[in-house]
Amino acid sequence: MSARILIVDDDAALLKLLAMRLDKEGYSVVEAASAEQALPLVEATCPALVITDMRMSGMDGLALFEAIHRKYPSLPVILLTAHGNIPDAVAATRRGVFSYLTKPFEARALMSEVERALAMAGPPVGARTDDADGAWRAALVTRSVAMEQVLQDARMVARNDASVLITGESGTGKELLARAVRAASPRAGAEFVAINCGAIPENLLESELFGHVKGAFSGAVRDHAGLFQLANHGTLFLDEIGDMPLSLQVKLLRVLQEHEVRPVGSNRAQQIDVRLICATHRDLQESISRGEFREDLYYRINVVTLPLPALRERREDIPLLVTHFLSLFGERYKRSVRAVAPEGMQLLVQANWPGNVRQLQNAVEKCMALGADEVITESQVRRALNATADELATFDEARREFERDYLTRLLKTTGGNVTQAAKLAKRNRSDFYTLLNRHEIDPATFKQSD
Repeated sequence: MSARILIVDDDAALLKLLAMRLDKEGYSVVEAASAEQALPLVEATCPALVITDMRMSGMDGLALFEAIHRKYPSLPVILLTAHGNIPDAVAATRRGVFSYLTKPFEARALMSEVERALAMAGPPVGARTDDADGAWRAALVTRSVAMEQVLQDARMVARNDASVLITGESGTGKELLARAVRAASPRAGAEFVAINCGAIPENLLESELFGHVKGAFSGAVRDHAGLFQLANHGTLFLDEIGDMPLSLQVKLLRVLQEHEVRPVGSNRAQQIDVRLICATHRDLQESISRGEFREDLYYRINVVTLPLPALRERREDIPLLVTHFLSLFGERYKRSVRAVAPEGMQLLVQANWPGNVRQLQNAVEKCMALGADEVITESQVRRALNATADELATFDEARREFERDYLTRLLKTTGGNVTQAAKLAKRNRSDFYTLLNRHEIDPATFKQSD
């Protein structure tokens, strides 16, 4: 479906010319002869972009932008201005207007700005999901087709008690998705208990999960309810399940099979009714092959898999997330930051984001903390990105990046020949294809054209 563009001008001839040019390029065009006429059309037609003349009788283009921006901060607006009004147009871009064009302008220049604006736009005004009530997934800000598919699956599986495994890189929002599943489930009103299995020492994790009785070990001066007991009739979220020690995996498997827990030091088991959601950034199939994760437990926790895409795979969400974070940090820092300059937004959209949404949030907060203007500039974004890039990646992130680069170099060297690349890597073809699939690399991309 082509993007819908609302054009506003009180010059009927220019309005018609703009409509013809945009229609010729395949866009769906809505026309308004004044700003007053345009305002109700914004809600009625759900445009992805607004192009407006700056000087009009009645409400001018800048006032129209202000009215739109208050309600729809991610909807881009392009101003059309006469040469003598360039200083006003420049000032407008500092207030959040996407860009301006000086009349008369070439069709090529117009289309270039339209394409650039649409590439960084948020969702169309009034865009809705298929959910009658989207409150359950409100924390997951997205317009990505890939993310919407994950959320559709999440809504479906939330209706029953099937165990869910959420996969994805660090920072993609696995706990947010787990909370969304719980919010859409019949257990929404019950407890949601979360624990990171890699953040607690092995000797304490068993007690945290299953509880202990007084005297079970040195320092156990009273009975202690474990997280399974606390989450009874609710939802338990085990983050980074791939980091759980093998000895505890056996005990977890028994709990899931028997629906009962036995606190450390106790001879009595307690019945539990818990919906389990697990998450990991690891490849558990690979962990199974290395003997680090039990295969029987894997199938018990992985009735349904919800794979979260990396941020670089859903770049269309970046402007929307930036707008969300600007609002979030605006309240925290008591500042009114309207937007990111288009050049700065371009940098954000094009960045690699190995730390995903968490890293993007950190970059936006850096810009907010170090800036004083209403619009975040390109230089502030560049500074924040450089600071973020200087932060050390985790071992797993560094290994993934090395694997991806190594596989790419091999395929470039062999012209996409998987057999030769596997020989150079001293891996069999099956293993090599597994690596390619993990990093979503298509060998055909590297084949030499005749």
